[in-house]
Amino acid sequence: MMRDELMKMLEERKDEMIEIRRYLHEHPELSFKEEKTASYIADFYNGKDVQVETNVGNGHGIIVTIEGASSGKTIGLRADFDALPIIEEADVPFKSKNEGVMHACGHDAHTAYLLVLADCLIQLKDKINGKIKIIHQHAEEEPPGGAKSIMETGKLDDVDAIFGIHVLPMAPAGTVGYHSGFSFNGRTYFKLQIQASGGHGSSPHKANDAIVAGSYFVTAVQTVVSRKVDPLAAGVVTIGSFDGKGSFNVIKDSIELEGDIRYSNDKVQEVIDKEIHRMVKGLEELFGVTCELTYTPDYPPLYNDPELTVFVAETLNKVNDKDITEVKEFPKLSPSEDFAYYLEKIPGSYFYIGCTPKGVEEPYFNHHPKFDIDEDAILVAAKSVGHVVCSYLTQK
Repeated sequence: MMRDELMKMLEERKDEMIEIRRYLHEHPELSFKEEKTASYIADFYNGKDVQVETNVGNGHGIIVTIEGASSGKTIGLRADFDALPIIEEADVPFKSKNEGVMHACGHDAHTAYLLVLADCLIQLKDKINGKIKIIHQHAEEEPPGGAKSIMETGKLDDVDAIFGIHVLPMAPAGTVGYHSGFSFNGRTYFKLQIQASGGHGSSPHKANDAIVAGSYFVTAVQTVVSRKVDPLAAGVVTIGSFDGKGSFNVIKDSIELEGDIRYSNDKVQEVIDKEIHRMVKGLEELFGVTCELTYTPDYPPLYNDPELTVFVAETLNKVNDKDITEVKEFPKLSPSEDFAYYLEKIPGSYFYIGCTPKGVEEPYFNHHPKFDIDEDAILVAAKSVGHVVCSYLTQK
């Protein structure tokens, strides 16, 4: 049986997955600058009987197509491979060699599991009914991201279902988490430039204070969530930068604000969008200033197809795999993830692999300088996705 062969192959290559993960961890690269990582991935497929497409999308994306022995459904599997601008503080022997860059989110583990899983599936391609597209995606961490551009190429138009995973230190290795429906928040970046007229601190009546107008906006914008968003939904408006530095006795003539908006679903996004634009127009009238608003939605809310999410959970609950010890529902998560762009067009599910390091009660979460994983989670990821592939391609 193909499933049994695949699982045995993955178990035998666990050490190789860990070795790949550690190599990638030592050599992280930032979003849109992953030249060496992309070359490493492409080289892995040299000499293998597959179609490899490089430089897909707006960066270093790679799509590997595995053609089965007979026709059937087409499934997509995605792993991201970019790192973050973080100075690593984790005490590991394979610490980042690129100063100021770190795989603090687990994308090194994502890539390691998918490379080996893909290679095993290539070796078993004569037993596959259908087609598998392996998506090694660049630039998940930095908007506009890589997923949207890969979708826009049309190279995934024939995919019937798509799956991906993320390692999360919310449970020990062996735990697989899932969540149906809206599962990650959407995100929007905004910048507000306020132009007023400066003057002497002793004569405010002869000037127009941009700092006062900006301060009012910082306070008032919080009422968008507290008074306009359904309290059963989620929305967050964060002012992350207020650039108004000047002289203590000079009324500032211009300032610049930058902020981050998170929303649980498309309806909340529409409400926040409308209200912030309305508030900026009101600011101009109330304070007699001129405003320039840059408002850029980054990633949409991630929506897991309910039917396929149930399929993932049921599949993994039935397999009786010694390395998958628990399958449970995880809560909706507040971060954003550009896998959402795939799910806007292709039904699929993005699920979670527990990776809390052994013996650690309060692990450092993703994006922390001391983030680390239990490397047993890499095999769990490979086997979980492998089980999903086997079940999906053989179901009626």
